[in-house]
Amino acid sequence: MGIRDHPTAARSPWQNGHAERLIGSIRRECLDHTVVFGEGHLRRILTAYTGYYNECRTHLSLDKDSPNRRAIQRLGQLVARPILGGLHHQYCRI
Repeated sequence: MGIRDHPTAARSPWQNGHAERLIGSIRRECLDHTVVFGEGHLRRILTAYTGYYNECRTHLSLDKDSPNRRAIQRLGQLVARPILGGLHHQYCRI
């Protein structure tokens, strides 16, 4: 197929733009606003952020949809559901 592997240099993460973009999003949207109390706490925070990132957060490259498609909610009262301890909110209808 003519595909060649181009590994990044050791200790040079700026060579991988996709990883840097994700790490930057995690830091800007989550970790810069949170006090972490240990490895277990960090894992729980990152697990919750992963769910938010893939299920709730809108992405411009996906026409303002999330990677896991959501159903359109047309009827009902609009409520805000706190995510990550109130750091972000998901607005949905009940």
